[in-house]
Amino acid sequence: MDITLEQAEKVVAAAKAKAEALGLKMNIAVVDAGANLKAFKRMDNAWLGSIDISIKKAKTARYFDFPTGVIGSLSQPGGSLYNIEHSNGGLITFPGGIPLTLGDVVIGGIGVSGSTVENDHAVAEAGLAAL
Repeated sequence: MDITLEQAEKVVAAAKAKAEALGLKMNIAVVDAGANLKAFKRMDNAWLGSIDISIKKAKTARYFDFPTGVIGSLSQPGGSLYNIEHSNGGLITFPGGIPLTLGDVVIGGIGVSGSTVENDHAVAEAGLAAL
């Protein structure tokens, strides 16, 4: 099962609405079940450096089917996933990426970047809630 373009656009729109409600300028990426970019939005004046981060957060969430913040907690020195961020062409292991699910099936991932990791995660959660 894979996220449709219509679903991906709905996720991005909900995340954008949450970012606007919080007064934030974000980059929002949605990948499909194969971790391929499906939808992307860069809000006006969002950080250029966060484009790549948002995409990598979405991919990381889909590659491992965990929120990126969870992966980050496991990738600290001494953790079971220490240095995982160097795999797969570079991962992002701090909050802002969440697997997108319908029931128990992962159909993609969302990645958000442009503010604090707490805000990035809250905006990503709003996108997930739109499914």
